[in-house]
Amino acid sequence: MELKDLRIFQSVAGAGSISRGAKALNFVQSHVTARIKAMEIELDTKLFLRHSRGTTLTAEGRKLEVYARQILSLMDDMEKDFSDNDSPSGSLNIGTVETIVKLPDILSMFQRHYGGVSLSLTSDVTANITAQILDRQLDGAFVADFEPNPKISRIEIFRETLTLVSSEPEISLDDLKRKPMLVFKKGCSYRENLERWLMDEGVMHAKVMEFGTLETIIGSIRSGLGISLVPKSTIQPLIQSGEVHVHDIPEEYSNISTDFIWNKEAYLTRTMDKFIQTVQAFKVQEERGRV
Repeated sequence: MELKDLRIFQSVAGAGSISRGAKALNFVQSHVTARIKAMEIELDTKLFLRHSRGTTLTAEGRKLEVYARQILSLMDDMEKDFSDNDSPSGSLNIGTVETIVKLPDILSMFQRHYGGVSLSLTSDVTANITAQILDRQLDGAFVADFEPNPKISRIEIFRETLTLVSSEPEISLDDLKRKPMLVFKKGCSYRENLERWLMDEGVMHAKVMEFGTLETIIGSIRSGLGISLVPKSTIQPLIQSGEVHVHDIPEEYSNISTDFIWNKEAYLTRTMDKFIQTVQAFKVQEERGRV
């Protein structure tokens, strides 16, 4: 079995279809089908179940997927190791939650020194991003209120204050029960803090509306649709203009960290090392600014 066969297998497994897997690799479908069949013959097992919607991994296929991910990750690390030089280049895949207002400053700081590096950003909630770090799908990520994990390294960059936001200057317990909570999907730290606070306030079955972007959430708050819990730093101009109103909640729910994380077991390329150094330098800069 060749490495390219594992990449074909991984592509089909991820796409859930031989045709989509072939398209992603820019291969003809017949070639991908032949290589999958050859792998099944060599391993003497069925790797995929074919159906009208595409393909699904069998139990043996899921087992091979774990090995394929580990083997290909090691090969990628080896290639990065031998391609590194004194001037970092190549690319970094960085994850981030939606609400880090200082992210452009960090990225600009890095690009000023290492303009030859291409940065690719993926936006999601903390739980999903953490899973992608563990699977080595991302080189590093900016997350909120990270729960310590023995397989993940972490730098706490700064702390934020979450605040309850509404279109009205006053808010009551009845408002909390009546108005929808505008949140990101499950796995978002802000949502988890909001749900914990509401439960402790006796609001057991709050209405929830899920949104994909902070911009949509803020726009919906301004229109009076509902209430949300967001970092105060993200809405300062709207607070000053009176377009939204903020309401403090206890510190145990409102004090939250912004962290940069990466997989401890992944090979640390020179490019990634320089990015981590940039994050650390930014942290020092932020701390000096608060003195």
